[in-house]
Parts: sequence; C-alpha cells; structure tokens
Amino acid sequence: MKFNQTYIKRLIFILCLWPLLSISIYIFQDNLGANPIEFIERHFGKWTLIFLCLTLSITPLRRITNISEWILYRRTLGLFVFFYASIHLLCYVGLDYHFAWNDIKNDIIKHRYVLVGFLAWLLLFPLAITSSDKMIRRLRVNWKRLHRLIYAIAILGVLHFMWLVKKDLTEPLIYAAIVSILLILRLDIFNRKKN
Repeated sequence: MKFNQTYIKRLIFILCLWPLLSISIYIFQDNLGANPIEFIERHFGKWTLIFLCLTLSITPLRRITNISEWILYRRTLGLFVFFYASIHLLCYVGLDYHFAWNDIKNDIIKHRYVLVGFLAWLLLFPLAITSSDKMIRRLRVNWKRLHRLIYAIAILGVLHFMWLVKKDLTEPLIYAAIVSILLILRLDIFNRKKN
C-alpha cells in the first residue's frame, strides 16, 4: 500500500508539471499568438485557478467517496497552486513590467484586478511556507485556521480573472460556479453523517 501511495504521489507530481510542458510546446512551435507575454501570463493564471479548484475538491471527494487517501495528495496540489501563481506573478513583474517597481505600484493602485491578484498571492505565501509536517506540528490548531485562507484566495482568484476579462465572462463564471459548488459542499448541512 505504501508503494502504491508513493507511486501515485510521484505520478501526480509529474502530471502537475503539464502546464510547464505545454507552454514549452507553445513556445517551441512559436504559437503564442499576437501578444506572447499576455499568453504566457494567462496560461499560468488559468492553471493556478485549475489547481485551486483541484485542491478545494479533495475534502469533498474524501467525504463523498469515504476514501481518506485523497487527503495525501492535497499538499502537492496546494503547493502547485503557489508555484503557478508565483510564475504568473513573475511573468507580470518581469516580462510585462521589467521590474519597474514604481509602475507596478501604480498599476496595483489603478486596477482592482491587479490588486486582488496580488492580495491572493500574498495570502498564498504563508500557506506555502507552513505546508510541512514540522509546521503542522508547531502551529497545531492554528495551522488549520491559517489554511482556511484558501477559501478567500479562491474567491480573490475568481474576482481577479473576472475583472481582468471584463467583456466575455463565460470562462470566469465557469470557475466561479466550480469554486462556489466546492465551497458549498463544505457547509455543515453537507457534512453531517447519516444516522
């Protein structure tokens, strides 16, 4: 059983690298469209949302299937949320603004989608650095409280996408619906055990 879990963890880790491989294929094929920087930014932004949804789905999956092993893969998925969010942010800061901090500061003040996106990343940071077993033991009950920030981060992520797109809201609304369903499934009325 331990071998299977190790194998599955490794397989999940490899699958989580797909966004990096796929963008490499796009770059190799010179298929980044008219605005390559925007394409790369949005690629990693969307994958951040996908991994957020996957992370949020673990607890409902565990409850629905009664398979506790789902929880073993949540940390990996959560860390990939931070990983791809950081690449998304780095593309914005480095490729888009060339580390012009004053311009970045003005953009954060001017555009609400940039503000909520940056806030979401800031909230992700403490979750990433406290994801180890050592930090779980050290923080105890406070660890669970801290990691409930993932709910706020998911909402901010959807708002970031929605306010960025402005016109065609179809895709952001799909993510909003998925996040809403995953959050609703955590309500007490869905978590009560049957007598």
